[in-house]
Amino acid sequence: MSKDILNLEPKALWKNFYSLTQIPRPSKKEAKVIEFMKKFGEDLGLETKVDEVGNVIIKKPATEGMENRKGIVLQGHLDMVPQKNSDVDHDFEKDPIDAYVDGEWVTARGTTLGADNGMGVAATMAVLESKDIAHGPIEGLFTIDEETGMTGAEGLKPGLLDGDILLNLDSEDEGELYIGCAGGVNTNGEMEYNEEDVPAGMAAYQIAVKGLKGGHSGLDINLGRGNSNKIINALLVTAAEKYGLRVSSMEGGNLRNAIPREAFATVVVPEDKKADFEAFVKEFEQIVKDEFAKTDAGVVVTATATDMPAKVMEEKAQASLFKAVADCPNGMITMSPDLEGIVETSTNLSVVKAANGKLEMLSLQRSLTEEGKNKIAADVRASHEAAGLKAVSSGDYPGWKPNPDSVILKEMKEIYNNKFGKVPEVKVIHAGLECGLLGSVYTNWDMISFGPTIRWPHSPDEKVNIATVQKFWDFLVETLKQVPEK
Repeated sequence: MSKDILNLEPKALWKNFYSLTQIPRPSKKEAKVIEFMKKFGEDLGLETKVDEVGNVIIKKPATEGMENRKGIVLQGHLDMVPQKNSDVDHDFEKDPIDAYVDGEWVTARGTTLGADNGMGVAATMAVLESKDIAHGPIEGLFTIDEETGMTGAEGLKPGLLDGDILLNLDSEDEGELYIGCAGGVNTNGEMEYNEEDVPAGMAAYQIAVKGLKGGHSGLDINLGRGNSNKIINALLVTAAEKYGLRVSSMEGGNLRNAIPREAFATVVVPEDKKADFEAFVKEFEQIVKDEFAKTDAGVVVTATATDMPAKVMEEKAQASLFKAVADCPNGMITMSPDLEGIVETSTNLSVVKAANGKLEMLSLQRSLTEEGKNKIAADVRASHEAAGLKAVSSGDYPGWKPNPDSVILKEMKEIYNNKFGKVPEVKVIHAGLECGLLGSVYTNWDMISFGPTIRWPHSPDEKVNIATVQKFWDFLVETLKQVPEK
């Protein structure tokens, strides 16, 4: 860990971000960071509460002369996406993030950084402990489990917060104000299958697809990046037809909201087809490299000799695996007809695992419309069922309908223009922000989402631009000073 981070400006924000990197906080494993935030609020002498699902709420009274301003809720999520490169030894439940300054950016060595949403949480902490920032009543709302189900936002009860305006600090492009987001739904496909002994005269290999960029399954879904599950399945299908390949196990991806970067399969092929098979894998790798030369130039496909597995999938089950992965919709489905350059509907085949007699497939569908979300989820379920899997959609969460007449939007556009000499872009994001769920509980809230520039969230390439953190902070502080009166 590089403590150079502590010398960055604004020091109040970076100090808190550094503290967050020292606390393991993967989604659904937030106990340590919840306790940390509870102690943080109590040590400041502020009213602090942990609700029944684990969200932390810290309230700070208005500074002198600002008591008549509308109450502001500063909101961010405590959890982070635990992604790492396969050659990195890191336990997200125990180890701190090894963050460091890399030129104009802060990033981490081989793992996600947690700037999503550590930046927003750290900024709120800095406001809560400040003694020189003018503001009306402030409430810090720190939710849990945003990345894998939004169960914190979903479980938030009415009556706990008093504010009028929600500033969600979880966007990833400085200079942009978000006023709407996509809704989403998870779809699972499962099937139990029989295994059989490995046929005689076989050689065993581990197939690996690595080096893909992956990324956020909403923000990056239209960039044309490779999906490791789709790539390895294409190899397996062809090799089964040409060389009699049999699958023992397959595993690709590990997080529903991340484009899968790696996939692995243990397979066997007839001994007399080894040379041809190895040559085919090299040819296949070049085809993949050519296909993704502009979007995923680092992709690598290998076949390495390995120990003989005990079992392989029955051929009927293997055919079901191939069909289920090949036919499952994936990627950008439609662009918005109303919002230029914005994806309307997408789906990400994020996790495929076939081992020990069970096949499981996980995916996440997103859309700006309920109709689009429901249709693509139905299409994914139909593809699973046609391959013999049982399919279920769950965890449905709403989108956030844009309000172009928002009072705080008008105010923040003027503040930004006055401070930085340009009008910020107003956008809708193809990702799941918690605003949709939170706004369904606190229907009076006027909501805006903004943040510093973060690149490649949900992947080990995640990084945050240092200069934009300062601008984000300055903008936040100025907004708090100029909040409208009640």
